[in-house]
Amino acid sequence: MSTILRTPDAIKSEVQNRYARVADENLQIAVAASCCGPDSGAQGGDSCCSPSDSSSCGSPLYLGEDLTDLPQAAVASSRGCGNPQAIAALKTGEVVLDLGSGGGLDVLLAARQVGPTGFVYGVDMTDKMLELARTNAAKIGAANVEFRKGELESLPLADDTVDVIISNCVVNLSPEKENALSEAYRVLKPGGRLAISDIVVDGDLSGFPVSEAQIRAGLSWAGCIAGALTIDEFTGLLTAASFSEIDIEIQHRYNLDDFLGDLPVELSSLQPAVVEKLVGRFTSSAIRAKK
Repeated sequence: MSTILRTPDAIKSEVQNRYARVADENLQIAVAASCCGPDSGAQGGDSCCSPSDSSSCGSPLYLGEDLTDLPQAAVASSRGCGNPQAIAALKTGEVVLDLGSGGGLDVLLAARQVGPTGFVYGVDMTDKMLELARTNAAKIGAANVEFRKGELESLPLADDTVDVIISNCVVNLSPEKENALSEAYRVLKPGGRLAISDIVVDGDLSGFPVSEAQIRAGLSWAGCIAGALTIDEFTGLLTAASFSEIDIEIQHRYNLDDFLGDLPVELSSLQPAVVEKLVGRFTSSAIRAKK
């Protein structure tokens, strides 16, 4: 892959194209038959996932959440590495921002938790995802949500606007993470908190037969891997953005089953034990910090 293809604009285009395809697929779901079947008795023209079938309707990362009454298209469009709902400890009346809100799953879940006295913003740069999210919110009559078009590096919100920022495997997609985290800090109220799930590298990517540059050159940005920071790098950028009380907790360490399809071709000739060690450096982590 040429260097030109990895410019910030090219990376954003790669990400937008991938998630526009995901949105297109799920916009079709939104107007099609329900995931629970035409005889499920669901109202509103689109059946919603029930606890018994939530794993087939969407991400198993949300099995701890109540997916009842959420549109199938919201659950099925989720593309993440964790569950920010489980780490954010949202409270009634809080104002929340979901970075890279996609089809709206985390926004709709958060809207339940903060209740009618709270509010949830979703920001996404992909028009099709915004269309899908608004469709999903309208299906369940979610009145305390708003989806805005924007990029992480230039958030369409005023200073000191939100109590909590959540996101699911999104910051690693930004080619300009320093700006993204500075923007997150800007829109948080004093005392506000960041509670996100993301892929981070435990340690570094040195000590392998191929260089870190070769490893990252072969990985997919849209697949959330190539842009992953190390724990130290993420901590450093959060500190530079003026965050405090920074905590990065590893929740899952990846293995070959998770990553084999996304590894660069150069690694196919390496010993399996070496590849296993490499992918084991990538983790799904909970990242918390305060303003």
